[in-house]
Formats: sequence, C-alpha cells, structure tokens
Amino acid sequence: MAERAVTPLALVVLGLLEEQSMHPYEMYQLIIARQEDELVKVRPGSLYHTVARLADQGYVQAEGVEREGNRPERTTYRITEQGRAAMRQRVADILREPTNEFPAFPVGLAESHNLPKEDVLALLRERVQALEARYAQINAAGESAVARAVPRRYWIVLPYLRATIGAELDWLRRFAHEVDSGGIEWERYDTATGGRMAPEESNGAAVSNGESTH
Repeated sequence: MAERAVTPLALVVLGLLEEQSMHPYEMYQLIIARQEDELVKVRPGSLYHTVARLADQGYVQAEGVEREGNRPERTTYRITEQGRAAMRQRVADILREPTNEFPAFPVGLAESHNLPKEDVLALLRERVQALEARYAQINAAGESAVARAVPRRYWIVLPYLRATIGAELDWLRRFAHEVDSGGIEWERYDTATGGRMAPEESNGAAVSNGESTH
C-alpha cells in the first residue's frame, strides 16, 4: 500500500493546485516567486517526483497536456477531493500539535563547548550576519506584498519568520556577549595542538595573558 503521508513539499503543491490547475514547471516558478523555498527545500526534480507521488496516491490528477513551440510536453494537474481532504487534515495537524523537528543548530550549540571560545565567537558573528541578511530579505518580501496589494492571508508566514529570526538574533547577541565577557566559563585550548588544557595549564595561560584567575 502506498505511503500516504503528506510531506511539506506535497502540502505546498496541493495548496497551489487548490488555487488553480497547473503544470509542475509553473508550480516551481510560483514557489520561487513567492519565496516559499524559504519554507521547503525544493528542486525541479524533487517537485516532479512529489507530483508523481501525489498522482499515485490519488491526491492529484492529470487534466491535460500542452506544448509550447519546441518545448517538451507539460502535463497540467488538478487537485482531487481526496487530495483536498488530505491537505486540510495535514494543515490542521500541523497547526494543532507542536512537534520536535530536530533542527541541526541546537545540536551544534549544545556541543559548541568543544571549540575554543575565539572560534565560537567568530562563528556566531558569521551566523548573525547571515540571519541579518535573511531578516532584511523577509522584510523586503513583506513590503513587496503590501505594495502589490497581495491579500495578507497569502503571506502571513512572513511576519512569523521575521519574529522567529529576530528572536534568534536577540538571543545570539546576548549569548555571544556572555561568552566574550567571561559570563559563561569556557575551557581553554592549546593553540599549538588544539587539545584541551588542564586547569593548571589554563590558569597559567590566563596569568601570562594578563588575565585574573580570581
């Protein structure tokens, strides 16, 4: 029996087909234009595979084939009643129940004590810069949606992304300040070998650098 789980990309596809029938290439163009690739990982190949899988599940159905000039034929799909019900059920499940999606960053953060303090601070600065750029990009997307009078229901995710990125930026800046100021005790590493320094070696290095061990 075919697996009937609706993946995030499948959910986006079903949402597009709920708007109107279209072919996969048109779906891909819309996903990129609407910046929904910020929400799901998508490539043309994975999109075509997802559409084919939805068709096998009976969630979408081929409606016709079109050809423009010498371009390959394109199959237009529409959502079925079964697909509409599955989409609505999946949206309801996601909204209702928080789930741990096990992102990689918290794992890296939890293990960051295995790196020298200087390296951690430099890496955090890089992350902050990347997040600031993404924050600005999302702001610009929201302003563009307002300027084009796009109904707000179609871009409500943008304020959510802005809020979550803003919260992460605030936390990262505070955390970096704590690490840099010594508010969080950090192990010392030998610059030559990269190995951890024993407490007595660490204290000696601190004194030689003019730092207080008290």
